Amino acid sequence: MKLAEALQERADLVNNIERLRSRIRNNALVQEGEEPAENPKELIKELDGCIERFGFLASKINKTNNETKIGDMTITEVIAKKDALILKAGAYRDFVYEASSMAGRARGTEIKIVPTLKVTDLQKTVDKLSKEIRLLDNSLQATNWSTDLIED
Repeated sequence: MKLAEALQERADLVNNIERLRSRIRNNALVQEGEEPAENPKELIKELDGCIERFGFLASKINKTNNETKIGDMTITEVIAKKDALILKAGAYRDFVYEASSMAGRARGTEIKIVPTLKVTDLQKTVDKLSKEIRLLDNSLQATNWSTDLIED
């Protein structure tokens, strides 16, 4: 199994676990003398199986990510770098948005509001960060589809 396939299956399991939790809650109580729409014991059995598979996949994905290199970094390190860049770009983007807002003045005597930094320079930084994030993501995706999941 390729790493990308394991990641997809893990995501599907998360969604399925959430649906099962909801179905279990919906069948937890019934009016006396009535039957639940679905058998809670069977739903719990299915939930347990999904959670067990999720744990197995998460462990193998983590092992693969820690042992597989993209250049001189592990997949885990690349993911951490990408996540940090996403946070940085988001914060910078928020600043650019706020600093780009126009504060109008009804009369020339009112206080003029101006940006504290040059927006165009910060926007160029945001664009560079976005490109770096995109390139890291492309490398991750290519590696995920070419790397076998370490299952031993």
